[in-house]
Amino acid sequence: MSEERLISYINSLNTGNTPLLTEIEEEAKRDLVPIIRTETQQLLKTLLQTSKPEAILEVGAAIGFSAVLMATYNPVPCKIVTIENYEKRIPIAKANFKRANLEDVITLKEGDATEILKTLEGTFDFIFMDAAKGQYIHFLKDVKRLLAKGGMLVSDNVLQDGDIVQSRFAVTRRNRTIHKRMREYLYEITHDEELVTSVLPVGDGVTVSVKK
Repeated sequence: MSEERLISYINSLNTGNTPLLTEIEEEAKRDLVPIIRTETQQLLKTLLQTSKPEAILEVGAAIGFSAVLMATYNPVPCKIVTIENYEKRIPIAKANFKRANLEDVITLKEGDATEILKTLEGTFDFIFMDAAKGQYIHFLKDVKRLLAKGGMLVSDNVLQDGDIVQSRFAVTRRNRTIHKRMREYLYEITHDEELVTSVLPVGDGVTVSVKK
């Protein structure tokens, strides 16, 4: 069976989201804004159900879809801090948090995540990374510092549509730096003595790490 058919079948079993999340997802697709894939959404819901995080950090808000999804499907009340650098998407994300009545739950921090992460204090039970793939390795030091013991770090888009298994010379020149950095990131989080990590071929590749 082809991979596309398998994914289509898996997604055909999906029971969907709330009407508002479905609406936001349709708007994102219309405006060509990348959001987390259906199978990744389902994985997030499952992980939230298991970990029941009270404090969530998201690196890469885009238009706010995944933050709204996490707030909606987390089985316990929580606070979410999300970071976004792309100015055009920030007002849309804020509007979506308002539509979802989650302005008291989700705090959006505007600017470069590398800088903002350095300023954050305390710890988070759950961290979701869905930002510029080439930056994950630069975020790691602060993300690890901010992750509570027993906390979960989920990183999206780590397999780069399968390019990650290619030699860097088989990857287009403009993607080589991202390819190199993502390989470095995957090596670091799978070999870090503080983390237990699984790399899952879900969506465009997801890693799930738990801090010992």
